[in-house]
Amino acid sequence: MIITKTPEEIELMRQSALIVSKTLGMLAKEIKEGVTTNHLDALAETFIRDHGALPGFKGLYDCPSTLLCSVNEAVVHGLPTDTPLKNGDIVSVDCGALMNGFYGDHAYTFEIGDVDEATKQLVQITKESLYIGIEQFKNGNRVGDVGYAIQQYCESHGYGVVRELVGHGIGRKMHEDPEMPNYGRRGRGKKFVEGMVVAIEPMINMGTHKVKQLKDGWTIVTQDSKPSVHFEHDVALVNGKPEILSTFAYVHEALGITSNDEDHFREKTLVL
Repeated sequence: MIITKTPEEIELMRQSALIVSKTLGMLAKEIKEGVTTNHLDALAETFIRDHGALPGFKGLYDCPSTLLCSVNEAVVHGLPTDTPLKNGDIVSVDCGALMNGFYGDHAYTFEIGDVDEATKQLVQITKESLYIGIEQFKNGNRVGDVGYAIQQYCESHGYGVVRELVGHGIGRKMHEDPEMPNYGRRGRGKKFVEGMVVAIEPMINMGTHKVKQLKDGWTIVTQDSKPSVHFEHDVALVNGKPEILSTFAYVHEALGITSNDEDHFREKTLVL
């Protein structure tokens, strides 16, 4: 059952989402060659708690960490380790926070040093597909419209769209109805209704869409060991249109990136 949110609840969810966005922005300054994901995890937990929130992942489904850090062929759910990041790596940093009784859940894929052009292209196309999917989260559309848009865009570039892992509704629980696949058929699935809040998160592989789980019981990797990229935003349906609650602006500011990708999806001006 889809749990809609009131305008007041959506504003509380925006605060939860922005705590995660600020955490990722802080981490953007720290993510570099030689740094371990365990170090990043410790920084994130301290930052979230210092800002009046709780780590959203830690303890959820027995997750042992604040962050999930997925390096190179890891798709999602990578547990932090003491292995230093290397030049040429990519790392998806997925983070959650619980604040005001609501969850935020948000992810960004970072490039470490000199990343090869093919992987850079995968990062760019996956990021673009996120906004292409968000565009379809509007009054009158259905779950399949978002999935179809993401799938068609990514597969047109020769990439594999992960099937086993999907986006989701979000609210007082981290995972709510509906599931939000990154593939599908237009006009199929549950209909979008005013006040919905979902996490849209394309997980796109350079090669096969097929994945497998490692023995740690968490980390999901590509079957062909080729890179995978993951981006995620929290989005509410407000006045029949998608309103992004999270933001990459803090990450972009830290990395010196100029982008207006989110402007179309935000009624209120974001003040950094």
